[in-house]
Order: sequence, then structure tokens, then C-alpha cells
Amino acid sequence: MASSRSLKVQGSEAGARLDAWIARQLPELSRARVQALMAEGAVRLGGRTARPSARLRGGEDVTIEIPDPVTAVPAPEDVPLAVVYEDARLLVVDKPPGMTVHPGAGRLSGTLVNALLHHVRDLSGIGGVLRPGIVHRLDRGTSGLMVVAKDDETHRALSAQFSSRGVEKEYLAIVHGVPRARQGTIEAAIGRDPVHRKKMSVRAPRGRAARSTYAVVETLDGAALLRVRIHTGRTHQIRVHLASLGHPIAGDATYGGTRTPSSRQPAARAALDGLERPALHAARLAFTHPATGDRLQFESPLPADLRDVLARLRGGALR
Repeated sequence: MASSRSLKVQGSEAGARLDAWIARQLPELSRARVQALMAEGAVRLGGRTARPSARLRGGEDVTIEIPDPVTAVPAPEDVPLAVVYEDARLLVVDKPPGMTVHPGAGRLSGTLVNALLHHVRDLSGIGGVLRPGIVHRLDRGTSGLMVVAKDDETHRALSAQFSSRGVEKEYLAIVHGVPRARQGTIEAAIGRDPVHRKKMSVRAPRGRAARSTYAVVETLDGAALLRVRIHTGRTHQIRVHLASLGHPIAGDATYGGTRTPSSRQPAARAALDGLERPALHAARLAFTHPATGDRLQFESPLPADLRDVLARLRGGALR
């Protein structure tokens, strides 16, 4: 069970960085661990989430929610793994919907990491014990392409490409409603929702710049198929951006995608009822191979559950 700690900032401590101050107050937590908790929204300063670099003024209340540590080392498991490409340095996998990328509190098996440890003798250790080889993530409900590093050098090079936006990531999404513009750009900073800690929001007081572009691939009855490209890598970026546009991803319970379509849209209602995960798929991934310098590109078709949704929607597609 998670524990909660409450601290009071003294006037003599004004001017200190929040992350460093917490690490001094709670020596059982490293500064890196404090920063990780802050990234998860588990630290509040004066009732609000705050950045590690926040400066204290004195007199504030600080609360920290500390989850129980996960001490188990992930075990290799013979879990089915769709490998799209593999060489001595890296591999590209097609993650199915419902698979968690790495172990965490409450989920220690059946993850992509467990499957990778069975498939690959050794993986990059930069991600830590629980995230070997993991350069980037997909949400549990999101399907599609991911690149995994087998060694630290490859991991660092791929991470640098993600940071410099040298990696191209395109997604297919089925959304409620049809955007008025056939294509567009969404530029809205994203940060932790000030009220709902597990959600992200474009209304966060301290959001980070985020940019997504989209194009309508197909117009359907009460819904649309979009191709979305992200130019930054914020948590839940596509889900948050499309919801802010008024077109949440179908099946996304967190960001309004499970709302009941209008009775004037019977095809959409019948097609989207029962969708158990966000209709979001990482369909294209392109990057430069760190060892060879070749530009690699991979594509993944929509999985069966989303193809079925489209087939039902097309029964009432607009011509």
C-alpha cells in the first residue's frame, strides 16, 4: 500500500529547489527518485503539482505519495512477441493492445519487457532493472510499433534521435465526430491535470510545449479515421490533443472517448459500443540506424479489433 508524507517548509529554507529539499528531508529517497515521483504527479506543493526546479518561499505544505517499491526483477516469459525487424543492435516489435510495456506496481508479468527478456539474451540496461531496452513507450491500450535497444550505445543513440525529433512517429486514430478541417496542427502545452493526478491536460498551469498534426483519412458516419503525427513526445499527447479539439479517441475512457454517440448516428453507436481500449495504433515508425546510418521505416496495419470497428462504421459511411 502506498504511503503519504506531509512536510512543512520552514522560512529559513526559502530559495531551495523543491526536488533537492525533499531529498534532504527524506534521505530514503534519492533525488532522481523524487524527480520520478514528481513526473508522475505524486508531489504537491501548496496543493498543486510542481516542477523539480520550483523554488521554495517558506511556509508551504508539501505532500508526497510514495508507492510501495517494486523489488522483483522481471523474469523472462514465453509471451508471444511480434518482431518486425531484428539485428545485433536493436529490434522493432508490433505491440498488441492490452500489453503493458514494462513491469510496475500491480503488474510484474505478461509485459513487453518479460517477453523481450525471453527473446533476447541481453538488453540495454540504461532503462533500469524494470525497463531494459525500452527507449520509448506506448500506453497499455495503444497498439503498434516500438523500437527496442539491445545495448547501451544503441540506446543512447536512439534516445538522442527521439530528443532531437529525428524519429518519425505516425498513428492511426478513430475519433468521435469529423473535424471541420481536413488537416490541421494542434499546438497546446500539456501538463499534469491540477485536479486529476493521473490525467494530462492542455489546461495545466505548467504545461510543456506539444505539437501534433493530423489529416483526415476517411470520413465515416459520426466518426473519422485520422492519421496523426507527433512532433513532441508528451505523455498521452495524441489523446489529450484530439480531446481538446472536440474529437476524443473512440474507446478512451480517460479523455471522453466513451461518450454515447448521438441517436442520429446509429452506425457510430453500434460500431463503437463495447470498444475496450482507445482506438489508437502506432502505424509508422522511421529512424536512422545508429550503427549503419541507414534510414529505416516500418509500417503496421490496423489490428483486427480496429479493422472490425471500421468495417461496422463503413456500413453507414458518408459518400
